Amino acid sequence: MTRSTRSIALSALFIALITVCSWISIPFAVPFTLQTFAIYITCVILGGRLGFVTILIYMILGAIGLPVFSGFKGGPGTLLGPTGGYIAGFLLIALVIWIFTHIFGSKPIAIIISSAIGLVLLYTFGTIWFMYVYIQSTGAISILSVLSMCIFPFIIPDIIKISLAIILGMRIRKLITQTGSYKN
Repeated sequence: MTRSTRSIALSALFIALITVCSWISIPFAVPFTLQTFAIYITCVILGGRLGFVTILIYMILGAIGLPVFSGFKGGPGTLLGPTGGYIAGFLLIALVIWIFTHIFGSKPIAIIISSAIGLVLLYTFGTIWFMYVYIQSTGAISILSVLSMCIFPFIIPDIIKISLAIILGMRIRKLITQTGSYKN
């Protein structure tokens, strides 16, 4: 199997993983899903560059209407809706991990720091977008209310999901690269 064929196959596999993890959802203002776990494990295993491309393709599939997002939703309306900023923020996570691993290598500390920065960027971008859409459709809302809906309930679950994704992802990546079946 050539490197490009392998990359395409792995990308497709991880798009499927992200999709399935987004369907596992607990309804809330911003739904609780396993999507964050899938985004991080994708970036840890595939690396930042291929992880970024994989997440971008996932978003494009959703944008054209395939039901890959939380709640089996798809289409531009989902990306332009209140949670669209969080979906777009997944690209920021991959971009930060890509930059950090390019500069510092795939050392655990580089992945941990870039993951934390990526999460902060995700929360920031997603929450600003949520607030913008909410104000446009409903009216004024306090920052504390938005933080209570969009960030506070997610901090501990996201830290747990990210930690698991890093631990599992690094072990899986090590196994894959040791067997020689994947080199990024």
